[in-house]
Parts: sequence; structure tokens; C-alpha cells
Amino acid sequence: MPSPSLFEKSSPFSGVYFMLMVNRMQMLYYFIIMPRHLVHPYMIMGIMAVGILSQVNLMLLSKWFSSDFSVQGYQGFVQLLGERTVRVFAFLGLFLILLRITVMTLGFVEIAHQYIFPSMTSNWLILSIFIVCFYLASQGMENTIRFVVIAFLSTIWMVIIYYSFFFPPIASMHDLYPLMPPEWSAISWKGLLLVWSSLSGVEFLVCLTPWLRPKQKMLKYLTIGNTISVLEYLVLFISSLLFFGSNYLDKTKYPVLDMVRYLQFPAYERIDIVLISVHLFVLVFVNSIFILLFYGAIRILLGKGVRQTTRMGFAASFIIILVSILVINEWFWKSGEEQNIWLNLQIGVGAFTYLLVPAFLLVATKLKGRFKV
Repeated sequence: MPSPSLFEKSSPFSGVYFMLMVNRMQMLYYFIIMPRHLVHPYMIMGIMAVGILSQVNLMLLSKWFSSDFSVQGYQGFVQLLGERTVRVFAFLGLFLILLRITVMTLGFVEIAHQYIFPSMTSNWLILSIFIVCFYLASQGMENTIRFVVIAFLSTIWMVIIYYSFFFPPIASMHDLYPLMPPEWSAISWKGLLLVWSSLSGVEFLVCLTPWLRPKQKMLKYLTIGNTISVLEYLVLFISSLLFFGSNYLDKTKYPVLDMVRYLQFPAYERIDIVLISVHLFVLVFVNSIFILLFYGAIRILLGKGVRQTTRMGFAASFIIILVSILVINEWFWKSGEEQNIWLNLQIGVGAFTYLLVPAFLLVATKLKGRFKV
């Protein structure tokens, strides 16, 4: 069970931890389905363009980390926006967090069910994942943040496997043409929205500023994390193009996983199972962070933002999330569809919050006129 001090801040973290969190939050589930929604070679330029826009967004977000309000955590938000406004945002945040956890978890469960446990009930998979998430989150925010190192080291190596698709006889340069769209109407705006939403989730890091060591130049850490993510997107998309070709790329639901099944390794044949399994580290880490944020939002909504955390409150918050996901999975999540309404909703909401939050905080702090010099 959780300790009485889930949000204890004993030792602040360097920006390196936030760099790793940016990268792993941007490499969660979406990258598996992304290639089939981009399809055309000229979307390589689209990924790069969206990556640049994301960098601009992170520049705005870095202003928050350097403001006087950020280091104060909850009290900083209250000073900036007022207690009533903070409660309103906490209420909205509950739905945003629950939606993100739901889509990412059920998306992963659907993949695990198809590739690893086809005969296992999906509800048992969900329960197994959340038992691990509950244990990690119950260790407190500090220990959960530290877990990002394990999540990063467990998964960053995966991209190296896909470089084998860049060479003959699999690779053909003809599959990478044209690099420019023949006309603007041919651009997949929905695909670009997916890329932008894939880079989202970073905006929730504004809630973790109290655990950050003060007076750090956060822009460089955010930039490195975002750049690594964009490079990983490019490697995965280009390798998918070279393997399937643009004419067949949209015929497979999970091209990133299907293509590695054709690789032969002396020690192990089903490398796709390994990739899915290690991806669980990232899912557990991100879910644990959001479970703690969900509990924190409930405490703010109930006017207990500055009081001590309780085991009962944390357990109740966890049960709300778990029951909600089980209900959605049982009655509302339509497994097997190309892109269900929940995924579409999360793509739109994630893109909107990633665009809005940094700009909103920048405007709010500018109006207060209390930036650090």
C-alpha cells in the first residue's frame, strides 16, 4: 500500500530525467500504428515539419519551467490562476488523464492479445498491468520518476533492429519517392495530426516541476528528448516504407511489429514478442505517473491539495481508473476496428492540449509579469 507521503520531494531531479520522460512519453503506442496512417514517402517531410513545430511548442513550455510559479507546484498554480480556476482545470484533467490511460492501455492490450496471448481474456491482461502500475505508483512520485531510467534503457535499443531494413535486398530507393507531395490535397492531414498527438503528453510535465532541480536550462533537455523521438519516428516510418512499400503499407494494422517477424536471429525467432514485452516498461511508467496525477487532481478538486496523502484516497483513485477501463473495454472498446472512436478522440484531445497548455501558461505568466531574470 502507498506511503503517507506519495508526493514527497526529498531530492530534486536533474533535467536528464525530464529529457528521458519527454522521449518515452512520445514513444508510447502511437508509433506502432503511425506508419499505416502516413503511407506516402513525402510524409517523411511531414514528420520533420511536425517535429519542428513540436520544438517551438517546447520552447514555450520551457518558459514555464523558468517562471517563479513553477517551483511552487500547486501553490504556484493557485497564485497564477486562482484556486477556483485551478479546481476547474483539475476537474477537466481527470477526464484527460483517464482518456489517455484508457486508450494507451487498451491499445497495448489489444496488441498483446493478438501477438502473445490470443487465448487470454483481455480483462486479465488489464488487471495484470494495473497491479504492476499500482505497485510502482504506490512507491511515490520520486521513485516513479526514477523508473524512467529503466523504461528508457529497456526500450531505446529497439530502434537499432530496424536499421537492417535500410539495406538490400529489402531496401529500394524507389520506395522513398516522391519526397514532395504532388499537390496539397494529397497530404494526409489526419496523419499529421496523429504525429502531433504522438508528441503530446509532455504538457503534463508542468505538474512535476516541484521535483525538478531549480535554475536549470530545461530547453536543451526538452529539445534532446523531442529530437530523439522524431528520429525514432523517421527510422520506423522509413523502414516500414522500405519493407512494405507505399502501396501495401496501409494493408497491415501494425507494420512496425509485423515487419520484424521476418527477421531471423540465432537466439530467438519471435523478436516481435520481445518488443511488445519491453514496451510494457514504458506503459507501466507512464500509467503510474498519470495515476498519481489523477489522485492529485482529485485531492485538489476536494480542496485537499496541501494536506497529507492517504492510503484510502490513493486506493480509491486507482479503483476508479481500473473500473472505468474495464467497463470501457467490456462494452465500449471495439477491438479489431482500424481506428475506433476512443483512439480518434484521444488523438484530437491530445493534439489540442499539447497546443494549448504551453501557450496558455506563457500568456498567463506574461500577464502576471513575474518571470525570473
